[in-house]
Amino acid sequence: MSAGGATAEVTRTLLSARNLVKHFPIRGGGLLRRTVGQVHAVCDVSFDLAEGETLGLVGESGCGKSTTARVAMNLISPTSGQVRFGEQELTTLGAKEMRGLRREMQLVFQDPYASLDPRMPVSELIAEPLRIHGLYDTGGRQQVRDLMKTVGLRPEHGNRYPHEFSGGQRQRIGIARALALRPKLLVLDEPVSALDVSIQAGVLNLLQELQSGLGLSYLFVSHDLSVVRHIADRIAVMYLGRIVETGPAERLFQAPAHPYTHALISAIPLPDPLRERARERITVVGDLPSPANPPSGCRFRTRCPKFADELSASEQSRCIDEIPELTDRGIGHPVACHFAEARSLL
Repeated sequence: MSAGGATAEVTRTLLSARNLVKHFPIRGGGLLRRTVGQVHAVCDVSFDLAEGETLGLVGESGCGKSTTARVAMNLISPTSGQVRFGEQELTTLGAKEMRGLRREMQLVFQDPYASLDPRMPVSELIAEPLRIHGLYDTGGRQQVRDLMKTVGLRPEHGNRYPHEFSGGQRQRIGIARALALRPKLLVLDEPVSALDVSIQAGVLNLLQELQSGLGLSYLFVSHDLSVVRHIADRIAVMYLGRIVETGPAERLFQAPAHPYTHALISAIPLPDPLRERARERITVVGDLPSPANPPSGCRFRTRCPKFADELSASEQSRCIDEIPELTDRGIGHPVACHFAEARSLL
């Protein structure tokens, strides 16, 4: 498979989500604080993640990808739907029952500085999960030193504080902390978006090496398709709470079929100036609709260039009235568009 580290032999599903829905209530003013509406953050999302695989969850800000990741980890309870981790159904478990499973699934945050306690030295930050789970007394000190070496940090700097490290080093600290309990799954929520491009490459290379060496599975959340391409085996593109296209990473880049995916890929700059000037540009106009009042039918239709410029009145009516199902429409991978068309944009 691709650079994400999964192999052809890996078929066992580690994480499975089915028909996930998450709505957040909107409270009105006044003493009673009645519910006056709902934010439709996640709507009927399903996906599978195999052992040793990387699934990239991609979309612009506000599309629901981070909420999906947190619901999948049972950090947020879903409005409806199911999540299985191995053989265990997560949505029925309480905090006490989840405690043991927390060792097997860890979260790496977007902003490493905000997620690290500035009052604690780095060695204590990495050791904290071991102490919480009662594992520190059996070789915890050496394990912390080994973890720092594993992520490319010097163990003798363990007595320093987070502010004494660069942004890339702080993200490595966050990764070491997440690895302390030897999890099977890492959920990476925009792990390189706050870093310079050159530093991003180093962190992505580290994640690939860790996956290959430790057999980790990654749910990689990002708004940047070009970043996800380098690490993901499969990609799921989200728009306004729904997955609109999913498939193997290279297949999705070679023949994207949803108009939203077309726009995302056409925005990726090419290193060849001649090809960059000659290529087709697909732009999405307007703002993302409010998730509290999403459009009927196809949620992308209000910004879809194909809807505005290419479809007949009867075809537009179908987009307005009918929610497109995420199915393979003869393109080779599932897409949620009534008039999907595979195109080459790179």
